[in-house]
Amino acid sequence: MTPLPLELRADCSRCVGLCCVAPSFSRSSEFAFDRAAGTPCRHLQADDRCGIHDRLRASGMSGCTSYDCFGAGQRVTQELYPGRSWRDDPTLATAMFADFWAAQTVHELLWYLEEVLALADARPVHARARALADELEALSGSLDALHGVDVLQLPALVEPVLDEVVALVGARGPRLGHADLSGRRITDLRAADLRGALLLGADLRDADLSQADLLGADLRGADLRGADLATALFVTPRQVASANGDARTRLPARLGAAPAHWR
Repeated sequence: MTPLPLELRADCSRCVGLCCVAPSFSRSSEFAFDRAAGTPCRHLQADDRCGIHDRLRASGMSGCTSYDCFGAGQRVTQELYPGRSWRDDPTLATAMFADFWAAQTVHELLWYLEEVLALADARPVHARARALADELEALSGSLDALHGVDVLQLPALVEPVLDEVVALVGARGPRLGHADLSGRRITDLRAADLRGALLLGADLRDADLSQADLLGADLRGADLRGADLATALFVTPRQVASANGDARTRLPARLGAAPAHWR
């Protein structure tokens, strides 16, 4: 199967700072201050760039360094609202932000389907995955199409294919889906079901996560130093960027370089 044509990683240089305006956040270990949804971040500059991008973590904004919109920001900016911006036309803001979140949902699902299409063991479901991917790409390609669906219902269309992939690769390890494993020390997670699990601050040093299902797992603050995630399933840039690792950590090849704060 040929790869999907879409960009599924954020390119902030081609966006109008949507993630710096649309979402809200509260003061915490990840954010240095409160910000209401629709309010531009105090560090967002007039050119839609972050004024402290090179020192976000040192400034108490680690939550920003782990965020990735799966390419939805540039898709909305360049294709759905070409030449228009919430900054230049405030009347666009509400709709543009809503479409950004909708496109992001679609792109995240495409991220998982792209992984399915690259897995040789998933060949029996490739045709279904490709059909779903084509449908989702069309949805995020025009405002009319995006407005014509309830994006909250889309995960239910994709998850059965992801379930079949887990079965096809033989992932039959510990059943820990949606378990609260925060702060736990765990080393053997081979083929584990960790879907939706809470692994906040978990000690996963040198852990084996080969073929583990990490769909929706919360890895914030998890210690992945020396861990093997090379063949883990459904890992996203957000998950690894929210965790801690080192040069020994093995990540899925499609993620590319390790997060900058790991080095």
